[in-house]
Amino acid sequence: MTELSKRFNFKEVDEKWSNHWVDKGLFHTKPHKDKKPYTIVIPPPNVTGILHMGHALNDTLQDIIIRYKRMNGYEALWMPGTDHAGIATQNVVEKQLAKEGQKRQDLGRDAFVERLWDWKQQYGDTIIHQLKKLGSSCDWSRTRFTMDDDYSHAVKDVFIKLYAKGLIYRGQYIINWCPRCQTALSDEEVEHEDLPGNLYHIKYALKEDPNKFLVVATTRPETMLGDTAVAVNPKDERYKDFIGKNLILPLVNREIPIIEDDFVNPEFGTGAVKVTPAHDPNDFDIGKRHDLPFINILNPDATLNKEAGADYEGMDRFEAREVIISTLKEAKLLTKVEQHTHAVGHCYRCHTVIEPYISKQWFVKMKPLAGPARDAVTTGAIKFYPDRWTKVYLNWMDNIRDWCISRQIWWGHRIPVWYDDQENIYVAYNEEEALAQARDKRGEAVKLRQDPDVLDTWFSSWLWPFATLGWPNKSEDLDYFYPTASLFTASEIIFFWVARMVMAGIEFIGEIPFKDVYIHGTVRDTEGRKMSKSLGNAIDPLEIINEYGADALRFSLIMNSGQDLFVSKEKFEVGRNFANKIWNATRLILMNTSEIDSNFDITKKEHIQTMELSHQWIISKFYTTLQKVNQSIESYRYSEAETLMYEFFWSNFCDWYLEIIKNKWDDKDTQNVTYKILELSLQMMHPFMPFVTEEIWQHIKPEAGEICTSLWPEIQSQLIDESKEEQMSYVIDMITAVRNMRAQWNISPKLKTKCYFDASGNTTFNIQEHEQSLLRLAQLETLEEDIKITQRKNIAITLVHGIKIAIDLGEVVDVAKEKARMIKEREGLIKLKDNLAKRLDNKSFTDKAPKEVVKKEKGRLEALEQKTEELQKVIASLH
Repeated sequence: MTELSKRFNFKEVDEKWSNHWVDKGLFHTKPHKDKKPYTIVIPPPNVTGILHMGHALNDTLQDIIIRYKRMNGYEALWMPGTDHAGIATQNVVEKQLAKEGQKRQDLGRDAFVERLWDWKQQYGDTIIHQLKKLGSSCDWSRTRFTMDDDYSHAVKDVFIKLYAKGLIYRGQYIINWCPRCQTALSDEEVEHEDLPGNLYHIKYALKEDPNKFLVVATTRPETMLGDTAVAVNPKDERYKDFIGKNLILPLVNREIPIIEDDFVNPEFGTGAVKVTPAHDPNDFDIGKRHDLPFINILNPDATLNKEAGADYEGMDRFEAREVIISTLKEAKLLTKVEQHTHAVGHCYRCHTVIEPYISKQWFVKMKPLAGPARDAVTTGAIKFYPDRWTKVYLNWMDNIRDWCISRQIWWGHRIPVWYDDQENIYVAYNEEEALAQARDKRGEAVKLRQDPDVLDTWFSSWLWPFATLGWPNKSEDLDYFYPTASLFTASEIIFFWVARMVMAGIEFIGEIPFKDVYIHGTVRDTEGRKMSKSLGNAIDPLEIINEYGADALRFSLIMNSGQDLFVSKEKFEVGRNFANKIWNATRLILMNTSEIDSNFDITKKEHIQTMELSHQWIISKFYTTLQKVNQSIESYRYSEAETLMYEFFWSNFCDWYLEIIKNKWDDKDTQNVTYKILELSLQMMHPFMPFVTEEIWQHIKPEAGEICTSLWPEIQSQLIDESKEEQMSYVIDMITAVRNMRAQWNISPKLKTKCYFDASGNTTFNIQEHEQSLLRLAQLETLEEDIKITQRKNIAITLVHGIKIAIDLGEVVDVAKEKARMIKEREGLIKLKDNLAKRLDNKSFTDKAPKEVVKKEKGRLEALEQKTEELQKVIASLH
């Protein structure tokens, strides 16, 4: 046992222990026949990533459960690693090249990929180092990367297996295309944003009678150059006589048919819609049903190609839109322009407006995989926390579409497919195997070329829970640590990642990958906006760690967590203050506990029962709190667990127990109990605040090793005594009531007051047994029983648990003057309150004022009402 320094130096402590834990391999795991496994896998951050508040929240949640399980005797593996993040990483390196005046095409594929690997070697572990600063207790010796050689083998293995089962196919389909990244995107990689636009009404002339027109409505007039039909609903009487006739496509003068299709909504626009099968997913389906031509008018960079006509070839899509609108106006073919808000898809990486684009791509058939993954949730084998996310998951499963897995970039897992000169397909682990297949098929040696595309990043990520453990090879790790226990992630990747991992686990291992999925909230600013660099409202967690400490960051994030977190820099002071409280309380205890009995056993009920109430109460209160903390952690209610331990340590232990025993440090029981409760509290708080608790542990129990590998305290049910907790709550509430009355009447802390009580309303509590505590802690001169307490003059009175308590004001307060002051203050509050209520009753104000202002004013009104009510009670309490 050594003395603590006066101040908690978190910078020194954080660095010391983050290095110590890793250097000593305290988080290392291996299969252990005498231990139960508990496994979680980190959602692998992008290799381009730096720590943001979302990471800090997610990884703190994971660290809490993994430290808790480790201390509970589990072989607790937290698998770390990073994702190669195909599009994101390629974009970073392409920007570097652009600064050098080059494009990736200038380097060529092999040199560009080599440049990417160099970048990864230099910067790829940045976020790993930052996670260690946060205190993340992963088994860092197992750190994986989604393009490690053996991981890449697993990705190829999955592609080959799914292709052999007919679940992977190649086809010409409409896909989401990013003109900036020049690659296909899956539906889940497209972010839709409601934007103001226009609905353009355009006249298409009837071929059979050029003086007659059909008016169509579109939000994307530039795509009309690729129209191959106009469709109407067969039940729409307006167009009954037009079906089967032909139109002349304006600007292009191409003849196109008028067709009928049930998909057309007669209520939208004019009820007649242009059909552009190569540039709209719904039109694509109509085109297939009616065997229409597919005319692609766009280049990959979203400029118009020769199919658009010489007048428009080479124009950017949005430039072409303006030119086409102008031309249509001049030709008097634009009849109307309506304002129209519609959902516009954007690339999730570069935020460029995407184009529906017809292209030959690779797809996974999802319905056969989705069925068992859906059943895993409906049967309760996998549970979502909170439960509301179950519906979101199932809704996606019920409406699942095939997954486009090919990407037209160079960074990633190259698709393991080769083609010969006859376009035969060979799926193999490597070119040598592909050549062997070709020889068998063709009977001769042939040249092959590999598919230039790479796989969607998520095609490797969906294997994360088992590919990180050595699959497809059999291994002791895989047998022992799979399936994992829990997954912690954000709602936006339920479809990208969570659902696909469930499918992959069942398909390739035959077991679900995890039992519980905890979806945490989004980190927002105090105005409710999601934190982002573009809004300029992001708070850097590393800056918070440097200014307040890692424990403060962790504690404050969890304390504020719920559905969503509303965070400001000031809120991290709560965590900093708590770390300092733990430190200062420990210093006080160490200065007053020189002779600790090493044989003292807090679990011995027969000895504890002989102690005074305050000792029995704090012991019972600790184990009651521990029991609730356990339940909260196991149920993923981390904010609740943290609040419980915070209130126990700060309020029960520091504010009350240490105050009650302040004059009793010479007592052996006092020293033993205080020291033991401190020790147990440090263990309970460790998963939430690992750094300060580890540092203190080494001062009070250096012989016991590190706190992070110590055993979690066991519940001692025999020491939980509700009657003792109730008795002590009466004492605390009485002291608090007297202190409140003193504060209300501005009685100086230096002055002692006389106190009277009438306990006739409570026969279970003997107030006189606690007289000394009440006298000292409530600053009382005397404590007298008086059943006629209400007949006394110049007293302030209150009721606590059926006991009337009064303090004598006559000798310490000018009662008349104080009462007059309070009455005047109350009148002022009533006036303010009435004026504000009238303002909020004024519909002109509530309708026109910004919602934030109205909300703020309502809050002011509630505060005024509460303050007025409290003041009235104080005035009424005067006898």
